Amino acid sequence: MDLAYRYQLLPMSFSCLTTIVLLLGSVLASEKDGRDEIDRLALLEFKARIVDPIGVLSAWNDSSHFCDWYGVTCSRKHRRVTILDLGSKNLSGVVPPHIGNMSFLRGVNLENNSFHAKIPPHFGRLLRLQNLSLNNNSFSGQIPSNLSYCSNMLVLNLGFNMLKGNLPTKLSSLSKLQQLILQVNSLMGNIPPSIGNLSSLQVFATSGNNFSGTIPETFGQLRNLNFLTLATNKFVGTIPISIFNISALACLDVSENQLEGGLPGDLGFTLPNIEFISMWHNHLTGPIPESISNASNLEVIQIDENNFTGKVPSFSKIRGLYLFNINLNNLGGEQSTDLDFLCSLTNSTKLKRLEIAKNAFQGLIPECISNLSITLSVFGSAYNHISGTLPYGIKSLINLEVLQIKGDNISGNIPSEIGNLNKLKVLDLSLNKLSGQIPESLGNLTMLILLDLNSNNFRGSIPSSLKNCQNLLLLSLSTNNLSGYIPPEIMGLSSLSISLDLSQNSLTGSLPAEVGKLQNLGELRLHGNRLSQ
Repeated sequence: MDLAYRYQLLPMSFSCLTTIVLLLGSVLASEKDGRDEIDRLALLEFKARIVDPIGVLSAWNDSSHFCDWYGVTCSRKHRRVTILDLGSKNLSGVVPPHIGNMSFLRGVNLENNSFHAKIPPHFGRLLRLQNLSLNNNSFSGQIPSNLSYCSNMLVLNLGFNMLKGNLPTKLSSLSKLQQLILQVNSLMGNIPPSIGNLSSLQVFATSGNNFSGTIPETFGQLRNLNFLTLATNKFVGTIPISIFNISALACLDVSENQLEGGLPGDLGFTLPNIEFISMWHNHLTGPIPESISNASNLEVIQIDENNFTGKVPSFSKIRGLYLFNINLNNLGGEQSTDLDFLCSLTNSTKLKRLEIAKNAFQGLIPECISNLSITLSVFGSAYNHISGTLPYGIKSLINLEVLQIKGDNISGNIPSEIGNLNKLKVLDLSLNKLSGQIPESLGNLTMLILLDLNSNNFRGSIPSSLKNCQNLLLLSLSTNNLSGYIPPEIMGLSSLSISLDLSQNSLTGSLPAEVGKLQNLGELRLHGNRLSQ
């Protein structure tokens, strides 16, 4: 072929090449537009199925590209929807199956709305999905088992819905899953042992369901687990010892089940990072492990309503304790030093609630309670066998809102310094052996809503200073040795709406006319006195 002929063909070759490139570009653009159209139509279908009372989706129309629509985030490269974030927007309705067509979705947040009906199984087609948050809606039916196809899932939050049925075993294949949150539904059956395959799991929350059977031993395989709550279900048997060996665990909540057995003696060493222990309302037995003091990060100890026994150990190394509740056990009862552990709690500078009621504690309330943190707002020690007097140092607990020491053997006077506790809302010292006069300083407690001093040995008159307690809903001074007239100012406390009980005393005189102001009172008891007509 000569050169002239060869060069004659070149323009034709370049022309063909240009045509091919243009055709290929047209095809690629068409395919891209088609993919875009899939996402746009899916979003419009979503909008068509829901009720939007505040118009959050009003701009979802052709006046702008769907990537600019509210709650929609797209990838820069592909211009495909990657995030759909419509949480807490007062939306309701049904999530359409078209949600599964947006194949680039990595995150879907529809939490805190009113979506109902079943969770579309089409979510299982979203292989890139990492976060699915549908919590606090009204979704019903079962958890779609094909969510197990979302192999990149990191967070699955289906809590606070109306889901039922079993926990799908197939979800155990989600090896990247870090959070599985299912609390407050109607799920049932056993938790499958394959839960131990979720090697990346950090949060497992199933409280408020109807799960039953035993707690799987395989939880111990989840070495990254730091939050485990199985509360308010129907679990039986013991707490697997393997759980107490998860050193990363910060929260362990197995409250309100039917669990039995004891706690391991080395709990404070094997759970070095534990911050929250809640085991209330079970059938747990044995002592509180002495090693618990070594769990120095503890903030909450809530083991009430069990059958724990023995001496309560020291908590001297725990400085961040916020809530301590051991009510309704069989602790103490061996010696007069039962309450010495209270002194170790003086190191807890954030302590807010201290509840030790309904145990077998004996001995005196130690003077060291005056050194408890001034953050303390609740102190309850009712129905034990505590004796002695109320420590004068109680006046130091200036932020107390509830003081309940009832049903014990406390004697002596109420120290007048109790009037320093001007944030008190509940003062219940009933069913003791207190004597002397009711101090006038109680009139300083102007925030009181309940004052119960019944069944003691108080004498003298009812202090008229109680007229300053303008928020009182209940006042009970019954079954004492009170005498004199009923102060008209007390009878005129219009806030009283639950009960006014002055019965079984030696009160005299006539009923004050101010009784007519008690129009909202539910109960008035005056019998067993010497009142005149």
